[in-house]
Amino acid sequence: MSGPADAPRFDLPEADAFTRPYWDAAAEGRLLIRRCGDCGAAHHYPREFCPRCWSENVTWERAGGRAALYTWSVVHRNDLPPFPDRVPYVAAVVDLVEGPRMMTEVVDAEDGLLRVGMELEVAFRGDPVVPVFRPA
Repeated sequence: MSGPADAPRFDLPEADAFTRPYWDAAAEGRLLIRRCGDCGAAHHYPREFCPRCWSENVTWERAGGRAALYTWSVVHRNDLPPFPDRVPYVAAVVDLVEGPRMMTEVVDAEDGLLRVGMELEVAFRGDPVVPVFRPA
């Protein structure tokens, strides 16, 4: 069920000058998060300030790539290009070991084996490259 080649895409991240290090690291197989130098909290998605204490003293940090499955949904229908060609897929929220929660996709998981707290590891795929998670 492919759409026209010139159909708008709804799966492409919009990198800008601030998020470029995140996307460049993903292309190299590294997951980055942000950590506050004042309160110590880690956060994801990348922001120029700490969402906990509002400090601007935040830096990039390489995450270890381990996470636990917090919640998920198996998507069986999505009419926005290019998703009709990808269904079913597992949209998920994971808890990174470093603390932040992250929206992602779980791949390479056998149907029916997903469970809350399941250990996952980061993987990278696509063009542009994006982080996804798979069973550890």
